Amino acid sequence: MSERLQRNQLVIDEFRSAAGVVGGDFEGVPLLLLTTTGARSGEPRVMPMTYLADGERLVVFAANGGRPNHPGWYHNLLADPAARVEIGTEAFPVTATVLEGSERERLWAQQLVRTPYFEGFQERAGDRRIPIVALTREA
Repeated sequence: MSERLQRNQLVIDEFRSAAGVVGGDFEGVPLLLLTTTGARSGEPRVMPMTYLADGERLVVFAANGGRPNHPGWYHNLLADPAARVEIGTEAFPVTATVLEGSERERLWAQQLVRTPYFEGFQERAGDRRIPIVALTREA
């Protein structure tokens, strides 16, 4: 297991054992766990990530730390937009929608105000425009 996967697993374990509260780099940051279905493997994939609440939706950003490629979870959602979210002690199904246009720009601007270091992610990503995904809770 890579160092990055090990780190994510530690965050996931802490999140689940402490009712969604995580310390360290994530202390005080809105955090959720997103479970997608692997596009190639068909296996569940869990990823901790920050989010922005937008009304009833949760919005996540495929920044991938500014790397030149989209994160795996984004590719998984493109292949199958049905996913599962955990926030605190609650878990529920969601459907993912990639946001475009003025809606994307509005949410990106909100994220930059709340989390200014995301601007650096976009700079490092170069020509790759960071996708923004809305997660809508299923009934």
